[in-house]
Amino acid sequence: MEQYDITGMSCAACSAHVEKAVLKVEGVTSCTVSLLTNSMSVEGTASPGQIIAAVQAAGYGASLKGGKKADPQDSLKDVETPKLLARFIISLAFLLPLMYLSMGHMMWNWPLPAFLSNHLSVGLAELLLCVAVMVINQKFFISGFKSLWRRAPNMDALVSLGASAAFIYSVVALFLMCNAHTGGGEGAAAYMDELYFESAATILTLITLGKTLEARSKGKTTDALKGLMKLAPQTAVVVREGKEVTIPAEHLREGDIYVVRPGENIPVDGVVIQGESAVDQSALTGESIPVDKGVGSTLSAGTLNLSGYIRCRATRVGQDTTLSQIIKLVEGAASTKAPIAKAADRVAGVFVPAVMAVALVTFIVWLFVGKFAVGYALARAISVLVISCPCALGLATPVAVMVGSGKGARCGILFKTAASLEITGRAQYVVLDKTGTITMGAPAVTDIVPCGISGEELLKSAYSLERKSEHPLAKAIVHRAEEEGCGFYEAENFAVLPGNGLAATCLGEELFGGSYQYVSARVEVYDNIKSKADLLSTEGKTPLYFARGNKLLGLIAVADVIKEDSPAAIAQLRDMGLHVIMLTGDNGRTAEAIARKAGVDEVIAGVLPDGKEKVIAELKSKGRVIMVGDGINDAPALTSADVGMAIGAGTDVAIDAADVVLMKSSLKDIPAAIRLSRATLKNIHENLFWAFIYNALLIPFAAGVFIPLAQFTPGFGWQLDPMFGAAAMSLSSFCVVMNALRLNLFNPYNAKRRRKGQRPAENIKIEKEDNMQKTLTIEGMMCAHCEMHTQKALQAVPGVSAADVSHVSGKAVVTLTAPVEDAALIKAVEDAGYKVTAIE
Repeated sequence: MEQYDITGMSCAACSAHVEKAVLKVEGVTSCTVSLLTNSMSVEGTASPGQIIAAVQAAGYGASLKGGKKADPQDSLKDVETPKLLARFIISLAFLLPLMYLSMGHMMWNWPLPAFLSNHLSVGLAELLLCVAVMVINQKFFISGFKSLWRRAPNMDALVSLGASAAFIYSVVALFLMCNAHTGGGEGAAAYMDELYFESAATILTLITLGKTLEARSKGKTTDALKGLMKLAPQTAVVVREGKEVTIPAEHLREGDIYVVRPGENIPVDGVVIQGESAVDQSALTGESIPVDKGVGSTLSAGTLNLSGYIRCRATRVGQDTTLSQIIKLVEGAASTKAPIAKAADRVAGVFVPAVMAVALVTFIVWLFVGKFAVGYALARAISVLVISCPCALGLATPVAVMVGSGKGARCGILFKTAASLEITGRAQYVVLDKTGTITMGAPAVTDIVPCGISGEELLKSAYSLERKSEHPLAKAIVHRAEEEGCGFYEAENFAVLPGNGLAATCLGEELFGGSYQYVSARVEVYDNIKSKADLLSTEGKTPLYFARGNKLLGLIAVADVIKEDSPAAIAQLRDMGLHVIMLTGDNGRTAEAIARKAGVDEVIAGVLPDGKEKVIAELKSKGRVIMVGDGINDAPALTSADVGMAIGAGTDVAIDAADVVLMKSSLKDIPAAIRLSRATLKNIHENLFWAFIYNALLIPFAAGVFIPLAQFTPGFGWQLDPMFGAAAMSLSSFCVVMNALRLNLFNPYNAKRRRKGQRPAENIKIEKEDNMQKTLTIEGMMCAHCEMHTQKALQAVPGVSAADVSHVSGKAVVTLTAPVEDAALIKAVEDAGYKVTAIE
């Protein structure tokens, strides 16, 4: 997708015209134009030259984004507001004396200087002041009449037509006044009521005021993006030939060594090679608590070093840093269009010509009614032209998307497109991967059950044995021991017994640990310990037994534990009316144990990556689906879902495949993202309602449809002065943008927000195929790691759709979609290092 900067657009009709012109270029498959950011996204095979030429032929300017090396903040700088403010102030300086002449003197007989002693001199003074205002605001006329010439009228065309009509009619009246004055001056005073110079000047001044307010408020919608861009420091301190040298941050290269002192921002992504510190990552991820960093810890550009002096190695620089990627995502969301915007775009494309037609009909009707003069009919037509506001329609969606996506970025929730921001809030199903999403994704010690000794002594003995092993379960015990500052005994003659456990010599006796089968063959395992182990196994935990000499020391249970905030987050999702499903490749027993603790509505276990995609496809036939995952195996399902959410700590493949990235790796960001999406969608609906209702009600009002009511109901013959019409039009877009800015005050983590009368969705089971099954009895499995290893080996056999493996029972239930020879299953298990003793 190519990104372009567009110049010359003034309203939604302009963006619709540019979009239509580019879509006609051969090779362009899609085009999205953003009036808010004055940008365009194009997909297809057409060359940039062809696309730029098409935009220029339509009457606008275009250039490739990033074509010139410049400060990335330049594209977001508010250069329009100062220009418009200056135009408004100068216009007002001429408008005030004009209003004094046309209304102060004529209506309230305010005094005038001697050189304005007659009506003709007053009329000439009004003409000159009006011309001055028109020259100051000549941009409306240049843009408006150019758009008319191209037969693609925009909002400026409406303004310029209204002001020009008032001016030309007034000039004609002034000439007639001159004729009357030369004929004796007796009819000159009558023409003063036919002068509309103040209307023309007021229209231009008020529209300029409205544009100023709109530009100012539009500038605030990009505050989040500007804030992100300001995070990255302009300079960095690098180590060159043993000396610290300050260089521009953009000159840093991958592999460079840089240092960061307390109070300084991290210039690029890197890894700590020396020192320790606490780093504030709140601006990037929304985490309020500083994160401790030491040797080997990763750092992200834009985060703040709070305490220590650290030396780091650059790993990602320039546009590859995490901060740059976040900025790209927020910009990308702003440059795309939400599906809800399509209706408004279609209306905006024909809005201006329709308004011009209504103004012409209004003029003709009032002209031929016969009761009113030409000036009156013209006033009604001008009111129609200047009160209509296509900008409100064009801005209704993009301003809300920009503010909503910026709010999400500040919370560590990154929406890649406007469509994902909209659809997230409309989902009915949330599908969660288990490992690394609901759980931590790494084994941890959950229970320590000593037998005749203290828990500290059991952990110390286990640590002495396991510290020399590379097994994932051993690492869990080592981590727990080191975390508690536990010492260890020196162990000799260390040996690994595959499928059984470990053994070593410690304190002059044999120290060993592993599965029940292995340990129970060496020492007596008491019934109470065995019962406790069986209970832990039903909870999805792996019990490891330890003994020294001829005495059982106890057992330590290890499991992939649930993240602390997962149950609360899932409860919030269910309270919001969503059906929560856990989808995992793990065996059913472990999955059910995790599901009970997490509180999900439904569990689908033993599913391969392609099977996950099929489950998502089936769910999509029932409603919109959010898929949340973190691994490579989740990528197909993330892509298939209506909205794919990637946990930030997951793989790059998962993050690339997702529509939404959760930077903090917290499930609480899922309900937060949904709340933010719903709030943004509600804001869009409010903006569109205001934009449509404003035009639907006020255009007929301006046309004078209420005036005939005066003869039936006195006091209801409402009519609109063109100047008030211009004021209303000026404020309409401003109101839409200000309403969108209210999203900055929204708290997506407020769990009390629940739709009235809403209840958790009823349980809907996924229909599964009636497949064949075989049960294998397997020897040698001793832990969940062995289960997973065996499961992957069996699921890799062609014709096997799922395998439910348990090391406790020593069995594997294999589901088949096609006939599979027993020999193929036996070979898969034996290649994994285990033994099949029976197949049923």
